[in-house]
Amino acid sequence: MKDALRLDDQLCFALYAASRAVTAAYQPLLAPLGLTYPQYLVMLVLWEEDGPSIKHLGARLHLDSGTLTPLLKRLEAQGLVRRARDAGDERLVRIHLTPAGKKLERRAADVPRQLACRSGLSLAHIARLREELRQLTHTVRAADPVQEASP
Repeated sequence: MKDALRLDDQLCFALYAASRAVTAAYQPLLAPLGLTYPQYLVMLVLWEEDGPSIKHLGARLHLDSGTLTPLLKRLEAQGLVRRARDAGDERLVRIHLTPAGKKLERRAADVPRQLACRSGLSLAHIARLREELRQLTHTVRAADPVQEASP
């Protein structure tokens, strides 16, 4: 029974340690862009789809509005995004890239390759690992109605 509680045998700890290590590996790659890791995640979504609602952005990133709003305010202060009410539905706030935000995409384009090099893993291994983690996230969220309902 005691072996079941060994720290090094816990999936949660392995995920936590890996997440911290990967996030730390991004820091020197993102610093020249003036972005933190969470800001980079927001920008990734916006480079895919400019103009999502805050609700949609939060769902994509699994973040609530209380966490997302300060990130967006900082990105807006940096001149990378702008918030605007939806013309068709004033209740919705949409996030749009500014010209500077669009320009930053070109500078960020090499970040994924650089991170892959730092990881020491092949692109195929990274793809398999990413898919396994997506499946784990989906399975755990589906098993917990509270998590499934939250962003």
